[in-house]
Parts: sequence; C-alpha cells; structure tokens
Amino acid sequence: MDLTLSEVLKLTGGKLINEPAPEISISGVATLDGACPGEIAFLGNEKYFNDFLATKASAVLVPPALPQYPEGVAFIEVENPSLAFNALVAHFMKASTDFVPGIHPTAVVDPSAKLDPTKVCVGPNAVIEADAEIGDGTDIGAGCVICKAVKMGQNCKLYPKVVIRERCILGNKVVLQPGAVIGGDGFGFLLNKETGWYDTIDQVGIVEIGDNVDIGANTTVDRARFGRTVIGDGCKLDNQIQIGHNVTLGKHVVICAQSGIAGSTHVGNYVTIAAQCGITGHIKINDKVIVAARSGVMNELEEGKTYWGAPAVPYGEAARQFAAMRKLPEAFKELRALKAKAEEIQELINQALAEQN
Repeated sequence: MDLTLSEVLKLTGGKLINEPAPEISISGVATLDGACPGEIAFLGNEKYFNDFLATKASAVLVPPALPQYPEGVAFIEVENPSLAFNALVAHFMKASTDFVPGIHPTAVVDPSAKLDPTKVCVGPNAVIEADAEIGDGTDIGAGCVICKAVKMGQNCKLYPKVVIRERCILGNKVVLQPGAVIGGDGFGFLLNKETGWYDTIDQVGIVEIGDNVDIGANTTVDRARFGRTVIGDGCKLDNQIQIGHNVTLGKHVVICAQSGIAGSTHVGNYVTIAAQCGITGHIKINDKVIVAARSGVMNELEEGKTYWGAPAVPYGEAARQFAAMRKLPEAFKELRALKAKAEEIQELINQALAEQN
C-alpha cells in the first residue's frame, strides 16, 4: 500500500521540484495541519498557507510558483492539487472498498430478478424485488431495497439503507449515499370540496438517472406524476436535497445541501445551485446559471448569469440591494435627526411669525 515518490508522481501527474533525501515512503494522506511524517497533504487554498509552512507532512502537492516553502518536505507541483490529491485518496482507500461479489445469506432476492451473483455484491438484509435488473459490478449495501422492475446499470454503488422504488432506471456508475430515496411518490394532493379532505393524486411515472451521477445522504428524488423525473449525466447532488416530481436536471448540474426544487421545473446543463435554495415549480433555469446560497427562485433565469436573493435577481443588483439594506439603520437615524431639526426650524419660524403679528 505504501507509495514511493516515483509512484506518487505517476498517480498525480506531478513534478518533483526538490530532491529530498533519503527516499521517502508515503503511507497515507492527511490535512496540512494534521499530517505526520510519512503522510502526504495538499495546498489547495491560500487560506491554509500558514498550515503549509508549519506542516509535518513528508510531502505536499502544491500549485506552481509559491512564494515560500518549508524545510524538510518534498514538493510535488501539480496544476490542481485537490484533484491530484483525490487520486492518492483513491489509492489508499482501495483496500477498504475492494469489490467482493456475492449475495449475503440474509439478503432476499426474488427469483425473477436478473443479476449475475458472481459479478454483483448484495449486502446483508438487502431486498431485490421481482423483475429488477442489476448490472455487473454493482455493489448494493446493507438494508437497501430495490423495488419491482428497477433497472440499474453497471458499476453502481448503493450505500446502506438506499431505497429505489418501482420501475426507476439508473445508468452506469451511479453512487447513492446512505438513506437516499429514489422514486418516492411526488407531493400531489387535491382538495375534494365535497368531503373537505385532500385526495391523493396517483404518481405513476418514474425517475430516470443518467451515468456518473452522485446523490447524497437522505436526498430524495420523487417519481413523476406521469412520464419521468430526470437526473442528467454527471449530476452531483449533496445531502438532504428534495427534487420534486417531473423535474428535469440537465447534464453536470451541481446542487448543494438542503436545497429544494418544486415540480415540473427544468434545469439546464452545468447549473450550480448553492446551499439552502428554494426553487418554485414550472419554471426554467437555463444553462450555466449560478444560484447563490439561500436564494428563492420564482421566475426563469437567463443563461450564464449569477443570481442571489429572495426573489432571486442578478447578483450585482442583489448586492446593491443588500448594501442599501445594511445602511437603513443609519439612514433612519439621520432621517430622525433631520426631522427633529426641521421641526425645530419650523418652531422658530412659527415664533417669528407670531412676534410679527
């Protein structure tokens, strides 16, 4: 498992910019401030430069042309230290994540399910229902439930307690973190004026997820009322996100934690939605839009622009509004002072007029 510097260079595509002696053996990865001798860290943000100067790591992945370097450390120059570091993390994690095919004795697999037990892994107490199809290389964690007629591609990874409801479709290399629910019923109810009760609207559609999609812990993607809820290729969804029925996400959409998208909204390609955003239903967010944190989106957003606020407006306008709001207390104080001064002047004028009369 240990790596020589030569092997680190090969994995990261980096360039050694000093010659440490003797030859260093790298046994693991760590943060700059938590690293010990024998470990490798990375500098990916200038905020951590002081940690970099004081690090005890044996080697550090660094961007080009730093102004200063600490003593006694091997420096490997790469264009993107964070991305290069990920290759090393994958190497050291491999032993704990090796794929071991087989079906656990406590798993329940319907006889009509289509899977090759020599090419998939099904963990303890997992359930695979009738007519489900599981692609080769897929790893299904403990306690997962794969409902009837689900279709999953190759090399998917389901962590414990994932639920995939009936007839949903997953592409290849889909990763679902613990507790994710794919294909739960959409939030659909109508008030029955005769009974005074809300009647449930049947949700008979599916969820379709593309290739190389990552979905975080306890995130929910609702099935369509009819048709499909779509998560496009390469999308990355954080933890605790709600995607409503009939929503369509384009390719490579990134959504941060605790955001929600209401039903039938269309999100274009390469859109970024920051944390705790709320997006109303039946609107369009065009390609390459960025929605800043805690925004409330109520109307269509134009391609390539950054939005902020509630309701969300172009970032420059929102920043000016925010700056103005911060000045309001002082403005009110000045206004009260001006009002008092005006009243004082008016009183003097009234006195002068009274004396003339």
